[in-house]
Amino acid sequence: MEIYKADKKSLYLEKHSIEHLFSAPVKAFMEVHEYQRDDWIIKEGTRPDFLFFVVDGNAKIYITHQNGKVSLINFINAKEFIGEMELLHDVYYTKGIQASTKTICFALPMHHYRKQLMEDAKFLRELTRFLSIKATQMAMKYTQSLAFPLENRLADFILQTADNGVYKEKHVTVCDYLGVSYRHLLHVLTQFCEKQYLQKEGRKYHIKQYDALKGLSQVLKNK
Repeated sequence: MEIYKADKKSLYLEKHSIEHLFSAPVKAFMEVHEYQRDDWIIKEGTRPDFLFFVVDGNAKIYITHQNGKVSLINFINAKEFIGEMELLHDVYYTKGIQASTKTICFALPMHHYRKQLMEDAKFLRELTRFLSIKATQMAMKYTQSLAFPLENRLADFILQTADNGVYKEKHVTVCDYLGVSYRHLLHVLTQFCEKQYLQKEGRKYHIKQYDALKGLSQVLKNK
């Protein structure tokens, strides 16, 4: 993880300003954090010191169950918050959040900004809108497993998790997230390779026909 300093920080703050989300200035103590793929933005069970706003990249949310099994439960994309539940609740069991690509976030120290943010009507309206969209997307994810074939859902998953055109998620993680058998997943991946949507190289898959995967994925958005 890199924290931008001096001119690099100033230039990034100016180019990607989020001042419009707040009534009062928040730039004084704001930091810019850059995470590489597989870096932990928040480790599970630890309370974050920052409220993050993702400017670029995406991340995955994991949870460890009582039996020790680790599950992928959702994604975080650009223009979304991380740590909003910890901002709102003094006691909250934090999920593990891991960067799936290079991810750059604005980081607002909670000890400096919590009181200000909790009294900021403009920010709270924006946060309410974000949380309502997030809740709707989570509900949609659980209905999609019944409404759409694996081809559409896997295409969407590949596009969300690919890093620079390379997809390399563990099959067991994908099976758990999409609610499918290992055999079914391998069958559809083989079909994608036969249609030349993907090209397999060892344990990685290179995306060869982005538009074809996007077309399959778009079905989920146009229902």
